Amino acid sequence: MWWFQEGLCVLPVALVIWTASTFIFAYITAVILRHVDPLVPYISDTGTVAPERCVFGLMLNVSAFLGVATMYVRYKQLHALVDADDTHLTRLNRVGFVLGCGSSLGMCVVANFQKTTLFSMHLVGAMLTFGVGALYILVQTVLSYLMQPHIHSKTMFWTRLSICVWTFTSIVSMFVSSMIMYSTLSGTDVNKKLHWMPGEPGYTPHIVSTISEWSLALSFISFFFTYIRDFKKINLRAEAELQSNHLYNSHHYRPVPSRGPSETSPLLAGSI
Repeated sequence: MWWFQEGLCVLPVALVIWTASTFIFAYITAVILRHVDPLVPYISDTGTVAPERCVFGLMLNVSAFLGVATMYVRYKQLHALVDADDTHLTRLNRVGFVLGCGSSLGMCVVANFQKTTLFSMHLVGAMLTFGVGALYILVQTVLSYLMQPHIHSKTMFWTRLSICVWTFTSIVSMFVSSMIMYSTLSGTDVNKKLHWMPGEPGYTPHIVSTISEWSLALSFISFFFTYIRDFKKINLRAEAELQSNHLYNSHHYRPVPSRGPSETSPLLAGSI
């Protein structure tokens, strides 16, 4: 058995590889067609002009779906591990899942609303993706802290804490540099500007902002890497219960003889 076939670790692996491929493919295509500058353009700028716009949107929607699936499995895993009487951890786990779904929804908004067409919706999607996604990382880091050392190792907690600090540092850097860039270029339609020349007004904060955005995206990808080891110990199983020996006429229903004591189990269970 290959390592990615163990448990459900294929989910975070697929999410990381697919999302990274989305950004790389859009970037290479946009640079080759000279739609953007080669030096760290905004990620969304690489998916603004056709034909890469269509592929970027489609692949980003798939990433959002993989993100929801991965975060749902993570939610169910912690739900199985946390004591039902510990309402604090249970609520925190539920909040984390809601935040994760909000971040995935933001990815769908970014994929379907380009910044050059409807900038306000694109901005909302970016805030959901990165802002709410950063809160999801924070919540998962807090959960890792509260569940150590019996469930989570201290090494895993410090790893996720480092990525969490990296994430919020990138957000602050991107926000500050973007505010400086927009204030420097007041009156200019910056959201439609795809080419920048060194030395022109706003160029330096623009480069800082784009580097921060790529750094932020990389921190997200790195965080989901930390799920791989945990997901190796999760197995997915489903149970089918036959209610009748006839598929169509309900009045012919006869209970199926029991072949032993019934047994129920959660859909997902795991241990770290």
